[in-house]
Amino acid sequence: MIRLSVNINKFATLRNARGGNLPDVVAAARNCERFGADGITVHPRPDQRHIRYDDVLQLKEVVTTEFNIEGNPISTWLELVQRVRPAQATLVPDGHDVLTSNAGWDTIKHQAFLRDIISALKSHGIRVSVFIDPLPAMAEGARAAGADRIELYTGPYAQGYHQHPQRAVAPYVETAQVALQLGLGINAGHDLNLHNLAFLARHLPGLAEVSIGHALICDAIYLGLENTIQLYKRQLTAD
Repeated sequence: MIRLSVNINKFATLRNARGGNLPDVVAAARNCERFGADGITVHPRPDQRHIRYDDVLQLKEVVTTEFNIEGNPISTWLELVQRVRPAQATLVPDGHDVLTSNAGWDTIKHQAFLRDIISALKSHGIRVSVFIDPLPAMAEGARAAGADRIELYTGPYAQGYHQHPQRAVAPYVETAQVALQLGLGINAGHDLNLHNLAFLARHLPGLAEVSIGHALICDAIYLGLENTIQLYKRQLTAD
């Protein structure tokens, strides 16, 4: 079964735009789980423009499914993750000035750095996933650094899907096959939606988990959160 982890950052973006506590991020996470989400993902950034560090601490007390904390492993993020001890930490190399994650790690160039971070997180019993572009060499580098999983950056897949689905998915299939041979688990995320998700789920070998936020929350505005989560889960089981 491919698991659906709902990224709840956008609930926090909406709350922060007005101040106060509407929508309630903790209540949103609980409802996502109640409506069928297999996990909750957050991506706290240093400027706290959406999910804040204190949100993460509150969520630690209520999330009953798998909790996944994404982020650039700067010292404050590492301290937070080691304190919370989520089921999974996903290392993402976004700079302070990016709007959203737009590239994976160069796991060869940064292998020593990643190895130290991964070792520190795993010593706290946390499964570690490394966000990478769909390149077999990057999967090999992630494995050499000690990662448990990779998360494939699916932005390019989403961009190419409408023109040529098979061509768009091909590098992901190749990278996933290498990752599986290395014993890595496979996650995927970024720009996945109700139009392109089922095709990826059918063609990507070994896919364990997708993390979806922006498109899912946008769909929920029109379709309702419970219905939307169920629609996304159906894409992951479609033949």
